[in-house]
Amino acid sequence: MKILILSAATGGGHLRASHAIQKYIAENSTGNEVVVVDALKSINAVLDKTVCEGYHFLATKTPKVFGQLYRKTNQDSILSNLVTRFSSAFSQKLIPLLDEQKPDVIISTHPFATEMISHLKGKGIVKAPLICLMTDYGPHRAWIADHVDAYIVSTKDMIPEMNAMGVKAEKIYPFGIPVGDVFFTKGDKPALLKKFGMDDKLPTILIMAGSFGVTNIMKIYRNLVQLPIEFQVIVITGRNQKLYEAFTPVIEQSPKRTKLVYFTDEVENYMHASDLIITKPGGLTVSEALACNIPLAVFDAIPGQEEDNANFLLSHNMAVKLEKGVDPGETILSLLEDNKRLEEMRASLENFDMSQSGKNIFSLISELSKNNP
Repeated sequence: MKILILSAATGGGHLRASHAIQKYIAENSTGNEVVVVDALKSINAVLDKTVCEGYHFLATKTPKVFGQLYRKTNQDSILSNLVTRFSSAFSQKLIPLLDEQKPDVIISTHPFATEMISHLKGKGIVKAPLICLMTDYGPHRAWIADHVDAYIVSTKDMIPEMNAMGVKAEKIYPFGIPVGDVFFTKGDKPALLKKFGMDDKLPTILIMAGSFGVTNIMKIYRNLVQLPIEFQVIVITGRNQKLYEAFTPVIEQSPKRTKLVYFTDEVENYMHASDLIITKPGGLTVSEALACNIPLAVFDAIPGQEEDNANFLLSHNMAVKLEKGVDPGETILSLLEDNKRLEEMRASLENFDMSQSGKNIFSLISELSKNNP
């Protein structure tokens, strides 16, 4: 069976989910080929650059405008149709790729790719089943298309809202956002802390900057390390060289033991070594933390999908929110000193078990492929 996964690099989550599916199928089946393609890059490098940089600018420089557009396109059918028409106009550019790959099943982890393939299916050009994998914890109309055969969503909470958008319940599968199996495999916490040069007897707080980097993280760190309790900190800046360099002298003067990490390919080990994660609520980072059963403290949610992610976590008692105008250190202190609340949050995390996501997604792929004439 040939499986084509179409994604895009507007944020890291779409591609990370794609590669998680690819890895699961490669490690748990035989005779199947999974190809991951960045749909926008394959169409046109200028288009890809324009869309990705435009998203980055709106989300980081003008988040209020981004939030307004997100909400308007989710409510206004005229604006939503503009997105559909944009995607449909470029759909023909995918035909050479589809002719080359000849997929039995197509999975889309990005709304633009979903619309493009849906348009081609509507024209009868594509016959393969189309699975749309949504990478956040709230639905948006941009993901909804006429010729999608199945939607994989992060939580059953999304089903009623998607029904209201016209999606039939039998097409919605709340399998969870796929992440690597390494996040579900419990690490040896003391051994990991020793490996990272940390104290295996101290509580550990992990701070993650996110794929775009976050300047407010410095303020959070400065407030955090002044707390009058014992703990240690790991800070991962990602590929944000400016933030890494800004942190270096601050950490050298810090009253708390702190490990500063640039880019790493073992995020799961840092998560398994930690007791609490402070992060922006991106869909994949949230999913990875949930898989590791780590309570979260979320901040600077981009209006739109990150707000949806944060609201999901808060409503299910999996996270606290670092509110603007409120000392983040005090919020963290009240949580760390409340053992009962921490235990309740860990129980909520354990109950949200998506460890079978990869298996369930592959079973759905196989079923749709068999039923396709």
